[in-house]
Amino acid sequence: MIEPQRRRGRRENIWLALEIGNSRLHWGLFRGETLDSTWDTDYLPEFFICQLAQCQTLDDLLQAIFPLHYRTGEEFLLTPSPSSLVIASVVPSQTALWQIHPNIRIVTLDQVPLKCVYPTLGIDRALALWGAGKSWGFPMLVIDAGTALTFTGADDNQCLVGGAILPGLGLQFASLGQKTGQLPFVEMPNFTSLPSRFAKNTQEAIQSGVIYTLLAGIKDFIEAWWCLFPEGKMAIKGGDRALLFNYFQAVYPHIASRLILEPNLTFWGMREIVMSEG
Repeated sequence: MIEPQRRRGRRENIWLALEIGNSRLHWGLFRGETLDSTWDTDYLPEFFICQLAQCQTLDDLLQAIFPLHYRTGEEFLLTPSPSSLVIASVVPSQTALWQIHPNIRIVTLDQVPLKCVYPTLGIDRALALWGAGKSWGFPMLVIDAGTALTFTGADDNQCLVGGAILPGLGLQFASLGQKTGQLPFVEMPNFTSLPSRFAKNTQEAIQSGVIYTLLAGIKDFIEAWWCLFPEGKMAIKGGDRALLFNYFQAVYPHIASRLILEPNLTFWGMREIVMSEG
């Protein structure tokens, strides 16, 4: 976790963004349009979320959630706001827990200005694509290397082109260990060097199969994107973004050179929605 930096200046329009992901909670503290600090936490227990609903100010909320990593100061006095906590969630059961909070706003798909979206498009994918496109321009392809690996693209008219979803890196390793009789569970690798493509032991064979196939699949999607939009931009986010980016630098450097590495794309999308409404 990161302790928020203190800046003097305007005290209004300070808000907390919460992205509820498939595995973790992602937090972002905004001062207007500026993302001041970010944190990641595990899901919070229901009883604790109920306690948080009693917090009168955003300052109280931050101190309750991050007691060891957040300290108040005179220059950071916060007053209650009807939208002090802005949530984007892909986990309905978690969304329901947070709805007891009195100063909450839940961002929904119909609030994202992307055109041609379909009703079941994940709000995380829509916000990340909108945030990336508004930050770096359209056409934009967002690769989210999280629990699930997703591709989501929009053209220069900000119209959804479409995308794809497959198990992420961690899920692919876990599924072999959990759903087979004799294959071991293989930990997520750290990037030191790529595994041997033709391995001579089971653990490296699993690493080879998952990593090289995943890289080839991502490469294929990127090349298909370039066929549609030769000057189209690409951004990658998610917990495995740095690992995959490093692998691409080693295997496909021409692709890595055009990838925008940015973990906060969903927050950028949330910022666009909040700021557009003043």
